[in-house]
Amino acid sequence: MPWLSVLSCFFGGAFLANAIPHAVSGMMGRPFQSPFAKPRGEGLSSSTVNVLWGFFNVVIGYLLICRVGDFGWRNTADVVAFGAGALLIALFSARHFGRFNGGNVPERR
Repeated sequence: MPWLSVLSCFFGGAFLANAIPHAVSGMMGRPFQSPFAKPRGEGLSSSTVNVLWGFFNVVIGYLLICRVGDFGWRNTADVVAFGAGALLIALFSARHFGRFNGGNVPERR
């Protein structure tokens, strides 16, 4: 498999996973952090901005998966690259946004 296809599957997975919290928060009418907030990535953006940002992420993810790469569900390398991209952005988002939304609460003993 060419490296460009694997790379596009990886970043396609990251963009598609990143679309989920933005689109869901926006559709629920809730503000959420976005790259357009002040301070960038920490402040809250409106629900409308998050819906648009989520949709943009879906479009970029689709282009990377279906147009740049040649994604196939039966191709293990494609699925692993896609899953790795989605998992890494999800872990990063959990750590980053958990600081603002109560997700990084230490365990009590």
